[in-house]
Amino acid sequence: MRRRRAARYGLLALWTAVVVFPLYWLVTASLKDPLAVSQGPRFVPWIDFKPTLAAWGAIIRGVEKESVAGPLLNSALIGMFSTVLAVAGGAAAAYGISRYPVRVGPLRNADVLFWIVSQRIMPPIVTALALFLMFRVAGLLDSRLGLVLVYATFNLPLATWLMHNFYRQVPVTLEEAARIDGASRSHILWRVVLPVSAPGLAATSLLCFIFAWNEFLFALILTFDRARTMPILIAAQHNQRGIEWWALSAMSLITIAPVVAITLALQRYLTSSVLAGSEM
Repeated sequence: MRRRRAARYGLLALWTAVVVFPLYWLVTASLKDPLAVSQGPRFVPWIDFKPTLAAWGAIIRGVEKESVAGPLLNSALIGMFSTVLAVAGGAAAAYGISRYPVRVGPLRNADVLFWIVSQRIMPPIVTALALFLMFRVAGLLDSRLGLVLVYATFNLPLATWLMHNFYRQVPVTLEEAARIDGASRSHILWRVVLPVSAPGLAATSLLCFIFAWNEFLFALILTFDRARTMPILIAAQHNQRGIEWWALSAMSLITIAPVVAITLALQRYLTSSVLAGSEM
């Protein structure tokens, strides 16, 4: 028993090291100057190299401040608004599919849900050219609104599917009791079902936000300068000035930080959703 437990914890420690080491490399690289980076793999500050905050200073209050602030704000606004639209639409659609009989020709509820999810399976590159031409005609190229609409549309099937699974865990008796008290369907959805499904909303919102935050293809094709996001900024550094590992590491950590903070803030709801899923 002890050997099995030791082996289990040993494997967990090994996997933790594999996951954490890239983040540790980013932290140490962001604290190096160009000379320390060129000297090879050195990972222990004050022993292998002398740490410096030059890269962070350039981003926070130096020459890189303006180039980072715009894409960071774009990523935050686009991710937030697209997530709100996708989750709101997905929650409403999932509630209708899970509670009402749906008939579209020979299709029934399960068929309609599968058709919605299948839209997310489609490779995004298939629609890239059509979206570019449509956005050029509509004047939405290089705009935050354009990316919000694209990300919300592509996240909608995922949000619908996830919320449908969480609605299935909500007892119908709660809604029947609210109906007896005279509550309308909209009142039941917003005041009864959604509060009970808070873990599902948190998990769905986080997944949709991560997709919008990290998305690269549409941001590359549909934006040029004004609506450029952080993934495009980081990718462009190589073409503009070569690989400056210290600056790239600092920008990467800035890009990772919001998602980590949101995940920690929603940890209680995410844990509840995982436990609820294990009871299905």
